[in-house]
Amino acid sequence: MAFDGVTMAAVARQLQNTIIDARISKIAQPEDNEILMTIHTQDGNVRLLMSADASLPLVYLTENNKQGPLTAPNFCMLLRKHIQGGRIISVTQPGLERILKLEIEHLDEMGDVCRKFLIFELMGKHSNIIFVNGDGIVIDSIKRVSAAVSSVREVLPGREYFIPQTQQKADILDTKSICIDSLAQAQPLFKAIYGGFTGISPILAQELCYRADVDSDRPIESLNPEQKKRITDALKMFSVQINAGEFNPCLVYEGKKPKEFAAVRLSLYNHEGAQIVDVESVSALLEQFYREKNVVVHIRQRSADLRHIVQLALERNSKKLDLQLKQLKDTENREKYRLYGELLTAYAYQIKGAQKEVTVDNYYTGEQTVIPMDPQLTASENAQKYYEKYNKQKRTYEALTGLIEDVKADVEHLQSIQASLDIALAEEDLIQIRQELAESGYVRKKSGGKKEKVTSKPFHYISSDGYDIYVGKNNFQNDELTFKFANGGDWWFHAKKMPGSHVVLRVRQGEEVPDRAFEEAAKLAAYYSQGREQEKVEIDYVRRKEVKKPNGAKPGFVVYYTNYSMTTDSDISGLTLENK
Repeated sequence: MAFDGVTMAAVARQLQNTIIDARISKIAQPEDNEILMTIHTQDGNVRLLMSADASLPLVYLTENNKQGPLTAPNFCMLLRKHIQGGRIISVTQPGLERILKLEIEHLDEMGDVCRKFLIFELMGKHSNIIFVNGDGIVIDSIKRVSAAVSSVREVLPGREYFIPQTQQKADILDTKSICIDSLAQAQPLFKAIYGGFTGISPILAQELCYRADVDSDRPIESLNPEQKKRITDALKMFSVQINAGEFNPCLVYEGKKPKEFAAVRLSLYNHEGAQIVDVESVSALLEQFYREKNVVVHIRQRSADLRHIVQLALERNSKKLDLQLKQLKDTENREKYRLYGELLTAYAYQIKGAQKEVTVDNYYTGEQTVIPMDPQLTASENAQKYYEKYNKQKRTYEALTGLIEDVKADVEHLQSIQASLDIALAEEDLIQIRQELAESGYVRKKSGGKKEKVTSKPFHYISSDGYDIYVGKNNFQNDELTFKFANGGDWWFHAKKMPGSHVVLRVRQGEEVPDRAFEEAAKLAAYYSQGREQEKVEIDYVRRKEVKKPNGAKPGFVVYYTNYSMTTDSDISGLTLENK
């Protein structure tokens, strides 16, 4: 799912067809490492988003606006001063590098025409937006990079701008440079291709192998001349396609989830049962694919501290539980020691002299029992020794039994909080999770001040037959949904023996709920559980009145003794979400 050089070439071609000779009317900086420019074209306004965020760097045209801060950051103010109102005269991409270069013409303070460059570099965590004057000198950048940060290149005001050459790769746009024999001969073919040519991602390399009808996992050195010719021809045809700007952006879906994307059609998925969906433009492709991913990345960053706390507590309790279970296993012989003591006491009058072991009748089973003895002790003293072992292990067993139940409850509670963090979609969803951790003693309660207002509500879905289905986002919501919101006659669903949300299917008075509504509620219970990625999940469902909460139980913990079960998948694409 890489934003590769070919994807950048498609973005550059779209911009060349859209914003050349257009003027920059507004510049905003909605996020720390993000620039959003409103550009006035002959066909109306478009917006160009450039994000140098380390976790999700992107560049594409969008119709969506984003609100910037009341006080614009320094880099945004600098761009407004120099290029707001300027005209974009060219959009270029050096080779197939993941670099986009906007050349902008504007008037300086003296009214003279001058040119500057806004350069977007998509390089993973090193992504940047760099503002350069006409002489190639850096004016500033959204991320300043000193020599202490990078030994390859400084990105600071006054430094000369250049593209670092860190990899020796061939340019696939130059058909003369395409030579299979120059690639790594021992590597699998697709690895040799994306490792040998600039701008090619692993999935594109596999696509090229598919087009040439050559096994992508075979090393080049094992190919015959005909196979080498086919792969060379496929590379050259691909080069011609990219040079001509013949892009066909597509998304590949596996079920209802996007699996891959590319700026060209991924025909290798034609025979894998996947669905290939053509998208009208590369910008629409990127916005559609990364919309959900961006939400997940954002909320994961916001919840990183909570995840760390939960993970540490879970690891600590899991280790404690393992140790206690091991200690409990050591008490398995306690009844044997009690029996030895009892038999030695009963037959003490028959046992004479020092012996290492004795064989006596077990009057419980009628069988012979061999009992190890300490020859330096009498039978009665050996019996007393076994009784002491028995009593010690009995006390250990009784103490551990209660402790293990408590630790198991803690582990299950922490796992349920992990599941809540996994389904959180917004920062307000984290407030109740933080409160739950504070009440459980895992984080410190805030002293003084106002209590955070809870605005997060359970998910509300509408079934295909129009029935309301509610899903708790965390343990507090699960308890409220089950015991305060739901009626006794409503149906309650939960993934069997795993952390997950409480799901309530509302029943309409006097109506019989159709089977499809049950199935869809079960799918929701599967989707919002730890088993989401499994092909099938077993779901328990029962009338709400059958669900009980034991006294003193942790949030979200319930019991039920009679229930129905069904096995289902976690595909909820057919359901309508009323609110998040």
